[in-house]
Amino acid sequence: MGAWLPIAEIAAKVAAGELKATDLVEQSLKAIEGNKEFDAIIVTLASNARARAAAVDAGDNKGRLAGVPFIAKDNFLVFGADTTAASNILRGFEAPYQATAINRLEAEGAICVAKANLDAFAHGASTENSDFMTTKNPHDKTRVPGGSSGGSAASVALELAPFALGTDTGGSIRQPSSFTGVVGYKPTYGTISRSGVVAMGSSLDVIGPMARTVEDAALIFDVMAGRDDLDGTTIERDSAGYTGLSGDIVGKKIGIIKEYMGEGLDEGVKGVITEAADKLKAAGAEITEVSLPSLPTALAVYYILCPAEVSSNLGRYDGQRYGHHASDAKNLDQSYTHARGQGFGKEAKRRIMIGTYVLSSGYYDAYYKKAQTVRTKLINEFNKAFEEVDFLLGPVAPTTAFTIGANADDPLQMYLSDVMTVGANLVGIPAISLPAGLSENLPVGLQLMAPQRSDRALLELAQAAEGLLV
Repeated sequence: MGAWLPIAEIAAKVAAGELKATDLVEQSLKAIEGNKEFDAIIVTLASNARARAAAVDAGDNKGRLAGVPFIAKDNFLVFGADTTAASNILRGFEAPYQATAINRLEAEGAICVAKANLDAFAHGASTENSDFMTTKNPHDKTRVPGGSSGGSAASVALELAPFALGTDTGGSIRQPSSFTGVVGYKPTYGTISRSGVVAMGSSLDVIGPMARTVEDAALIFDVMAGRDDLDGTTIERDSAGYTGLSGDIVGKKIGIIKEYMGEGLDEGVKGVITEAADKLKAAGAEITEVSLPSLPTALAVYYILCPAEVSSNLGRYDGQRYGHHASDAKNLDQSYTHARGQGFGKEAKRRIMIGTYVLSSGYYDAYYKKAQTVRTKLINEFNKAFEEVDFLLGPVAPTTAFTIGANADDPLQMYLSDVMTVGANLVGIPAISLPAGLSENLPVGLQLMAPQRSDRALLELAQAAEGLLV
């Protein structure tokens, strides 16, 4: 049995006085202290967390998450500690307000105990791009936990808290969840407010939960989901909500994505995914092969559109209003260039340069505009596929967790880690990573996808599948 009860059970016991929020917070802080060698956590919010726990125990908040500790990726604005996005340029930045997602969790009694490590500004697939530390995989300390939400994934796998928050721009929740053997949910674009979350690619960014079970992830998603006046991209939540799931596998039409099961897929990963599909078929699902002809272009499209949005979003980090200030600057021009040169890491600079290039005069039509055209083509192909099947299935990543340093000097190889996850972000559909088994003693995630706004149906299928796979 794990260190934590199911989240709903924890909250119910706290509300009934059978568990104390203060004890739960101390349990979480003790676990964080005892697992420092994995470098999953940038900072704890110990004093804030203890104060909130005392208030919950005093009867202030007995909501659906009463007393439940959680860990936020350090690109969420949270009171009680700096928000750095794991970048030197934001060292010392104290959030003037909190992310809407954090406020909604706290309104139900959840308690943020720490901020998790990530690739700086969420740029990466291994958490090696953090300016502070490299998080290690709980299953093998010589390997990466994935990225960019590697600290959040490792936190859940190490049971430092019952759940953690991540962001997913091109797979940054699902890929580390696959590498560490936890559940990672990327909802439909716009279902959770991004207000108060450091922006990466604004047409791609999605917030989601990382947890030990689909039931836990669904509850956290249910609390966070819904419209927010502070984020104009948010959409209405499902009127049925996202809890009380009771899905059945029988008769569900599931398409295995042909393009994800061929060249470049590790044989061990392929074996685990094939076995998972066979289990779903044996449970009554109708399994067919589905082809999305433009899918091989998705990675190229993503690495044009995402850097373009990064270039725009990182323009605000100029050393003038907040974050790192260049003390050695002798004039305004130097103040800008030195602050950005000193504060941004290699990957941020790389993406800024790529993004600025594809948006520049003479290249906009050749790259950015063409990529947007192919994105529309991808949306149409996914829509057509969902006319034939209810869900899509494939691996989360082409390999299991790779060795720390293996791809550090090869950006292209690192980018290929996202090859099976970027499609869902480009078309805005929900997708989930479920622990499906092991390949050479390392976790493999099964990816399930559904049409836009079909989050409840996807979570129901995932919960039913979870029982077969575990």
